[in-house]
Amino acid sequence: MRQVARVGVLLPAMLLVVSGCATKNWVRNEMGQRDAEINQRIAKVDDRVGEEGKRVDGVTTRVSGLETSITSTSEAARDARQRADAAQAKADSVDSRLTRLWNNRYNQKVVETINVQFGFDRSELDDGAQTALLDVIRELQSNPGLTVELVGYTDMKGARQYNYTLSQRRVDAVRRYLVEKGVQVGRIQAVGLGAMTDRSMPEAQKRRVTAKLMTEQD
Repeated sequence: MRQVARVGVLLPAMLLVVSGCATKNWVRNEMGQRDAEINQRIAKVDDRVGEEGKRVDGVTTRVSGLETSITSTSEAARDARQRADAAQAKADSVDSRLTRLWNNRYNQKVVETINVQFGFDRSELDDGAQTALLDVIRELQSNPGLTVELVGYTDMKGARQYNYTLSQRRVDAVRRYLVEKGVQVGRIQAVGLGAMTDRSMPEAQKRRVTAKLMTEQD
């Protein structure tokens, strides 16, 4: 009888133990599944974050490229503006010289005129040109009241703008030589007028700088 009673007591206890173990296993399984689901969700979120990061990087790269393009365009525009300003300044300088020569045409008289010849498409002074300029230098050194007017020309070959530039280079070469020999810059007026259109004159004679020694009229 006592043995039956013991069995009756132990059996429910064993059932409780088994049931408890089953419950723990079930809880573990549930927790494991939930952990797996949470990990999957976290992995998906990480993937989305990674994709969004790539998109942001792509946008950043495009913005950087756009900024670089804008900067390059701005620099090109600035360079073009500077070249335009330089060209305008050169044109203003030429106009100023022409105006000064025109306004002073009645206040001075020509004492002597010397032509300095140049080779075709050349602006360098050769031996003949330097020899001709020695007379101009001597007169200027001997007579402090004299000034010299330099007017550059070309023949009619070539484009108009190129001839203007060439005539100016010839004038600059003569003026630079005079200054090197001691003539004050303030005593020199210089302008390049481009091609000489006198068809009766030989082309070789048009490639020149005319140096006019001037003095104030009494």
